[in-house]
Amino acid sequence: MAEKALLIVESPAKAKTIKKYLGRNFVVKASVGHIMDLPKSKIGVAVDQGFKPEYVVINGKQKVLAELKKAAKDVDHVYLAPDPDREGEAIAWHIAQQIKKSNPNISRVLFNEITKKGVQQGLANPHDIDQKKFHSQQSRRILDRLVGYEISPVLWKKIRRGLSAGRVQSVAVRLIVEREREILAFRPEEYWQIEAEVAADRPPAFTARLWRHLGNKIEVATGDHAARIVGAIRAARLHVAEIEKKERRRSPPPPYTTSRLQQDASSRYSMTAKRTMQIAQQLYEGVDLGEEGSVGLITYMRTDSVRLSEDAVAEVRGYIEERWGAAALPPKPAVYKSKKSAQDAHEAIRPTSTAFPPQRVAQHLTNEQLRIYTMIWNRFVACQMAQAVYDATSVDIQAGEYTLRANGSVLKVPGWLAVYGAGGASTTGDEEDDVASGAGGLPDLAKGEALRLTGAGAKAEQKFTQPPPRFTEGMLVKEMEERGIGRPSTYASILSTIIGRDYVEKVEGKLVPTELGALVTDKLVRHFPKILDVEFTAQMEESLDLVEDGSVDWALLLATFYEPFHVTVEKALVEMDDVKTIETPTDNLCPKCGKPMVIKWGRHGSFLACTGYPACRTTAEIKRGLDGKIEIVPPREYHIDCETCGKPMALKRGRFGEFLACTGYPECKGTRPIPLDVPCPKCGGDLAARKSKKGKTFYGCLNFQKTGCDFLLWEMPVPNRCPECEATFLVKTGRGRGAGLKCATPGCGYTTREKEEGEPVAETTGESAAIA
Repeated sequence: MAEKALLIVESPAKAKTIKKYLGRNFVVKASVGHIMDLPKSKIGVAVDQGFKPEYVVINGKQKVLAELKKAAKDVDHVYLAPDPDREGEAIAWHIAQQIKKSNPNISRVLFNEITKKGVQQGLANPHDIDQKKFHSQQSRRILDRLVGYEISPVLWKKIRRGLSAGRVQSVAVRLIVEREREILAFRPEEYWQIEAEVAADRPPAFTARLWRHLGNKIEVATGDHAARIVGAIRAARLHVAEIEKKERRRSPPPPYTTSRLQQDASSRYSMTAKRTMQIAQQLYEGVDLGEEGSVGLITYMRTDSVRLSEDAVAEVRGYIEERWGAAALPPKPAVYKSKKSAQDAHEAIRPTSTAFPPQRVAQHLTNEQLRIYTMIWNRFVACQMAQAVYDATSVDIQAGEYTLRANGSVLKVPGWLAVYGAGGASTTGDEEDDVASGAGGLPDLAKGEALRLTGAGAKAEQKFTQPPPRFTEGMLVKEMEERGIGRPSTYASILSTIIGRDYVEKVEGKLVPTELGALVTDKLVRHFPKILDVEFTAQMEESLDLVEDGSVDWALLLATFYEPFHVTVEKALVEMDDVKTIETPTDNLCPKCGKPMVIKWGRHGSFLACTGYPACRTTAEIKRGLDGKIEIVPPREYHIDCETCGKPMALKRGRFGEFLACTGYPECKGTRPIPLDVPCPKCGGDLAARKSKKGKTFYGCLNFQKTGCDFLLWEMPVPNRCPECEATFLVKTGRGRGAGLKCATPGCGYTTREKEEGEPVAETTGESAAIA
C-alpha cells in the first residue's frame, strides 16, 4: 500500500497548483503564511536568557493550525514546502514544532518552480529543516524587534506616540532625507551647448556638437562666449578632419534578480516594489490557463542570483534557434556572474517553460501579470542570444579653431534586440547607450571633404546643471542593493513601511521625506549614529548572512550588538530633546490679538500657535520644508454655519481626524463631521463619515438629530452617477486589486472593478484565499 502524505505550503494558490501534480495519496494544505511570531503586546525576547524568543500562535491562525494538526495525524509522512528562503524555513520550523506530536515523520522539500518537474524534483530530495537558515531568519527577527521596541519608546516620549524605528527602514529614510537636502543645497551652474546643422553634397543633413578648441576640451559658461564661438563657426570653412569607423557590440543584460525586476517595473510602469512582488508571487504560485489548469509560470521570485540551470539554458537555446535561427545564438551559452554578496541559493527569475510565451497566455493574465511576465520572458530569452552588432561612425569637423563632432550608428545584426526591439531594453542600471537603429544617421564622408552649414546653421542653447534626482522606488531599491542595505526579500516591505508610516510620501512618483520623516531621521542620526550608519547596516547584513552558513553564532552576534546599543538607548532617553516642548519664534503675528506666533510641534506636525495662550487659542496649519522655510496653509472653506450660534465653521484636526468646528470657540463649542459631496437619497441632507459605538466607520445622514433621518451605508459613497439606474452615487467596494464601485440601490446590479489608474472596467472574479 502506497504511503499517504501531507504536503504543507504557505499559499492557497500554490496548494491549488501543486495538487494537480500529485496523486490521491497526497493531501495538500496551506498555512496561509506564518503561523507563529513574536507577540505584539510585548518584546517577546528574553535578553538575559541568550536572547530566547517567545513565539505565540498568530491571532486568527488557531483554526489553520488545528486543521494542520488533524491532517498530520491521518498520514504516514509530512512534507513541509513553504517558499525556499529564510522566511519559508522559519514557517517550516514553526509548523514542525507544532505538529511533531501529531506526526514526527517530517521532511523539508524545496520547490524552485511550481511545475510538475519542479514538484517531483523537490519531493525526490527531502531533507531536514535547515537550522542555520532558520537561525539566520530568527536572528534578523529578534534584532529588528530589539531595535524597534527599544528605540520606539524614545520617539514616543520625545516626538509623538505611535512612531517606530527600524534597523533597515530608518536607514532607507535617511537616504531619502539626505538626497532631498542635496537637492535643496544644489546651486545650478550655467553652461551653453553649441550645435551646428551640417550637410555634404549628398543627404542626409546631420547635427554636430562643439567638441574641442585648438585640440583641447572646452567649456562654455556664458552667453557672450557662446555667441563668439557661434559667430566663428558661421564664418569658418567647414571640412571633415577625421573619420573613425568601428564595429560596436552590445551584450544582452543578465536575467532578472529581485531588485532588478523591481527597478524595471518601477521605471517602465511606475509599479511599486510591493505590487511587483505580489504579481510575481501570483505567477510563481500558479495562474489558471484554462484547459492547462493552474500553471506556475516563473521560478522563485526572491533571489539575488543571475545563475541559470543547464536544463533551462538548453531549452531556451532550442527555442531561440527555432524562432530566429542559429545565427541568433552565441557559440556557447552565456554565463553570468552573480555579485560577491549574492546568496546564490536560487536561480535567476525566469519562465518555467518556453512552452508558454506571453502571446499564448495573454488571454488568461491580468494586464499587470502580462506586463511582469513579458518582462521576465524577454529578459530570459534575450540573455541567451547573440550580441547586437552596430556599425558606428565618428566624424570630427574642423571649423577654424573649433572642432565639432558627430556620431552615427546603424544596427547591422540585431542579436538579442530581436526580442527587445532596435532601441534596446530601457532598463535601470544596465550599461546601455540606447542608440537606436539609424539614430544620428550620417552620409558617406571622406577625410578633407568640404561641408556647409544648413537649416538652422550654428546655434547655442543655454542650459543649467541639474540637481541629483529624487528617488523613485526603483532607484531606491538600486541604491539599497548597491550599498548592501536590506536583502531581496525585504525591499518591498521596507518601501511600503516607510510610506505607510508617513516618513515618506510620493509626489509625482518620486519619494519625498515628510517633515516627520526628516525630524525622526535627524534625532536618530544624532543619538543613534551607529544604527543609522549605512556602512554599519551593510556590515550587519553580511554578519547575518554568515549565520546562515554557520560562520557566526546567532546568539553571540546579538549579544555583541545589544550591549552597546542598550546603553545608547538609555542615554538617548535622557539627552534627546523633547520636541513637544520646543517653541521656535517667527515673524508672524496673531491675527486675533497681535501677539507673536511661534512654531510648535503637535500630533499632526508643526503648527503656528499664539504666544497669548491660553487667553488666545489661535493656531494655523503650516508646511515646513527641510530648509526651515514655513508656508501658512489657508484653511479649507466649507461655507457651513454653526447650527448653535450661526458663525462660520472651519476645518480642525483632532485625535480622531479632521472635523468642522465653530470659529466662535471657545465661547461656542459646536462641531460636526465633514460632509461628503453626496446628498442623502432619503431626505436630501449631507452624508458624512461617522463612528459606531464599536469604532467602525459608517456613512450616515447629518439630519439624523434634526429630522431623525436614519439613512446609512457601511461602504464609502462617491459622487458617480449609476449608468444603469441613474442613482446619484456609487459606493466603494473591495480592496487592492479587487477595489471597485457598485450601485447601492436595491435591485441594481451595476458594479465595476477599477484599473490601477482609476478608470473603471468590467468586473472580473478571482479565487478566494482559503485552506486548500
